[in-house]
Amino acid sequence: EIARNVDLTNHLPALDQLQTVAGADISFGRFSKTGFGAIVVFSYPEMELLEATAEVETLDFPYIPGYLAFREWPLVEKCLNQLSTLPQVLICDGQGLAHPRKAGLACHIGVETGLITVGCAKTRLVGDYNEPGPQKGAKSDLTLNGEKIGEVVRTKTNVKPVYVSPGHKIDFPHATDLILALTTKYRLPETTRTAHHLVNELRKKSLEQT
Repeated sequence: EIARNVDLTNHLPALDQLQTVAGADISFGRFSKTGFGAIVVFSYPEMELLEATAEVETLDFPYIPGYLAFREWPLVEKCLNQLSTLPQVLICDGQGLAHPRKAGLACHIGVETGLITVGCAKTRLVGDYNEPGPQKGAKSDLTLNGEKIGEVVRTKTNVKPVYVSPGHKIDFPHATDLILALTTKYRLPETTRTAHHLVNELRKKSLEQT
């Protein structure tokens, strides 16, 4: 049902009209029922942190590969509900269309909320591709059974690529252009990179208290 409702037409404003961007990251142990999540919102193009929320939640849905979005979504929803203003676009540290059922976390969040979402993952979940060139901006198609599901994008010269796929209300070219625009000094876009650090801090504090 999530996959059927994904919209791959572009609703993202032109980059010179974009004002807010956000990143989301979720973390949990495979056998743990406790999840940690964070969402950060930045101004664009200044990339000033406007708002951040981090939450701890008991995860009711079991750990089932391919269905992790159902485990993660309640925590994402809790974080979104804490924001004073919803961002124009949300980048997920995970998959969008590049998923066995074409319904990764970015798709799930987009369909549930109506937000424009993009998946930007550090590792490939499914699909085949040719290695992109070594320069920043080089890219190649990620395909599954001959169908395009994402793009493999070099965000930093001579550094491992990332795996970019639309989540909802965006197409392939605009998803990749956005990720490249949000990637400055590091391999990952500032949005999800900052969210990842916030989640790790939350997880560390939680472990220190137990």
